[in-house]
Amino acid sequence: MAQFALETEITAPAVPAARAKPVLVSLMTALLPALARSRPISALVLAGVSLAMAVPLFFEESLVQIAWRLWLSRHVVDPAESTLGVSMVIGAIASRGLVRLPRRLADQPSPEDVARAVGILANQPNASAGLVRLGDKKLLFSECGGAFIMYARRGRSMVALFDPVGPKALWVPLTLKFIAEAKSRRCRPVFYQVSADFLPVTVEARLNALKLGEQAVVDLSRFSLAGGDWLKLRRSINRAERDGLEFQLLSPADVPAVFDELSAVSDAWLSAHKAGEKGFSLGTFKPHYVMSEPVAVIRLEGRIVAFANILTTATGGDAFIDLMRHLPGAHRGMMDLLFVRIMEHLKAEGFRSLNLGMAPLAGLSTHKRAPIWNHVGRQLYENGERFYNFRGVHAFKSKFDPDWQPRYLAVAGAGFPIASLVDVTMLIGGGLKGVLRR
Repeated sequence: MAQFALETEITAPAVPAARAKPVLVSLMTALLPALARSRPISALVLAGVSLAMAVPLFFEESLVQIAWRLWLSRHVVDPAESTLGVSMVIGAIASRGLVRLPRRLADQPSPEDVARAVGILANQPNASAGLVRLGDKKLLFSECGGAFIMYARRGRSMVALFDPVGPKALWVPLTLKFIAEAKSRRCRPVFYQVSADFLPVTVEARLNALKLGEQAVVDLSRFSLAGGDWLKLRRSINRAERDGLEFQLLSPADVPAVFDELSAVSDAWLSAHKAGEKGFSLGTFKPHYVMSEPVAVIRLEGRIVAFANILTTATGGDAFIDLMRHLPGAHRGMMDLLFVRIMEHLKAEGFRSLNLGMAPLAGLSTHKRAPIWNHVGRQLYENGERFYNFRGVHAFKSKFDPDWQPRYLAVAGAGFPIASLVDVTMLIGGGLKGVLRR
């Protein structure tokens, strides 16, 4: 269950626990159809696995991050019958040292390759592709050099991040090149957090897509706080400003002067959340990365208490909020103020949209022909508040009236991609130690 990034780092309001059923009961209900279809041994394993679901399942806003608790016993259960339920036992096993997970290989691109990729960013609309500036992912370029895929290898998986970056006419040949490269290294090709635009490519490349959640994208051309629907948000930011909070948008040239302050806020945020830096699909607090783009800050009595770095495109179309960190308990309305003022500034500068990141497990259909993952995921979304604030994150982003856009994991082969999910989780968490910290 991988963006879960908070692939943004917002702390959303909690949904009252009284409204949720016990998650174990909900998950068991979702698994009953699989139990009924399973052979006796398979049914026994599925029933046993349900008892292991009381351990914490999630550490960030990313669907793939439950996968650190997944393991599939191919010798006991048929993968087509077991799907998600059987696999959830990996966390308990891995945390006890019974499974030795492979270390992440050091896949660092050359400075020349990063410079080539940054040049391509200027002519494409996806601001989140600016994560390539981190320099923590290898790069595969199209034959003509006009598009690239950023990826990292973990275990037996080569994991591509987002859609290919560049003209859509180059997506299919570049995707096929990536798949061939993965197979030549005896790796499984994985495409993480791809958009609906990538789905036709999955058909041509014979990949299967699994929905991870929905991404919130605000249409800045119609964003306004006028009208009764925005009364509650207006009150929140007015109260924040009356209490002394001040917003400022810093250009990249202004960031070095306040970098030490930003670093102190970041350290306090990580300490309060008992978390380490993540990676791959999430930005990390590295000087060259933070100083490469604008940073929005909130000050209280002159001191920075919250900040967010903003990835942008040279075309002025799309913007993406990545790192969002704040001092614990500074002010209840500071994130509302930060987001609203960012949107207003970007709109004034001619940007068309702002990507707020994923709402994990949102929008999963549960009709009769939907895969069992959808049913289990929906139960987790509705009743899993003890593990992760799914509805709270969705509610926080919904207050800005975004368009909800689906995001997928695309992999080769049939069945639930357990090994791929584990590898993606380890990439984001920085290995098993990083995953277990949060």
